[in-house]
Amino acid sequence: MVECSFCGKEINPGTGKMYIKKDGTVFNFCSSKCQKTQIDRKYKARITPWTKLFHALKAKIKK
Repeated sequence: MVECSFCGKEINPGTGKMYIKKDGTVFNFCSSKCQKTQIDRKYKARITPWTKLFHALKAKIKK
């Protein structure tokens, strides 16, 4: 299975969205929420509270 490029959630086969930039970089998104957040709004996953990366960094800081 493929992971979402933004939030890290696993994407089931036949679902999700694939976004390909002009330079050939491929992004897989689980929902339009993730796509809009990364592509249009240019947010970073490490500062977005509902992503796996945010929770991992937060747990690392607490230790």
